[in-house]
Amino acid sequence: MHIATLIARPGGLDPALAEALRNAWGGGDLQWLSPDEAAEFALAELPGNRWDVWQDLQGQGVDLVVQPAEGRRKKMLLADMDSTMIRQECIDELAEEAGVGAHVKEITARAMNGELDFEGALTERVGLLKGLEEAVIARVLESRITLMPGGPELVATMRAQGGYAALVSGGFTAFTAVIAGRLGFDENRANTLLSAEGVLTGEVAQPILGRDAKVRALEEITAKLGISEADVIAVGDGANDLGMLGRAGTGVALHAKPSVAAECEVRVNFGDLTALLYLQGYARDEFAAA
Repeated sequence: MHIATLIARPGGLDPALAEALRNAWGGGDLQWLSPDEAAEFALAELPGNRWDVWQDLQGQGVDLVVQPAEGRRKKMLLADMDSTMIRQECIDELAEEAGVGAHVKEITARAMNGELDFEGALTERVGLLKGLEEAVIARVLESRITLMPGGPELVATMRAQGGYAALVSGGFTAFTAVIAGRLGFDENRANTLLSAEGVLTGEVAQPILGRDAKVRALEEITAKLGISEADVIAVGDGANDLGMLGRAGTGVALHAKPSVAAECEVRVNFGDLTALLYLQGYARDEFAAA
């Protein structure tokens, strides 16, 4: 048994479209998780034309995910931070303060698209921050960093259901500690920016937390909790997230780079982070207060 889930921006899912797809695929009763935003129906067989239909629906602003019905409610959330739980890339915002924003932003985009080695690209970008006052980090957090819509509801709902939430970033602990606190994550892992006498040295502590470290986090945390990797829903947008997205029970490419999305079965391009709750079968009236 499989479940087909349709997700759009609020008000963007036409009931007639959802009903037409259910009829075309011979699905079970249409269940609305959120009026005009998210709906699902059961399928006895995996449709052979699902990716053709997915492509058509993308043109209408609708995400489509078809997944096994069994085990889709997860016990752990493993999330990237930059451009996933927050709208920004923290290193790009720091670079703006250092006057090298355009150059760093270009390197970040190429690294997240998988065109550059992540560790090398991070080392190069951090080097350009040398001499920046450490106090700038707090200013950037206050004035430049905003949460991705749906994040507070996602974390609160999964934790209310007994789930564990881990924030694992190729960014910096100075940011993950604050964001994890705001959102209620159980733990956070990231790289450490080095400083001396209140000024960034242009170096990052070794070893660098990259793609392999995110996979290790998945392995270590699931072992600690006594759960399987199949019990995890992971979310990210960059090439350094592909390892954990491929290993988790459900790996969600959220507003991801095209080269990243192409390697993921579950892609969310229009919904926000509440899409991860809809994918698990939660209705909006089941969301926990953030």
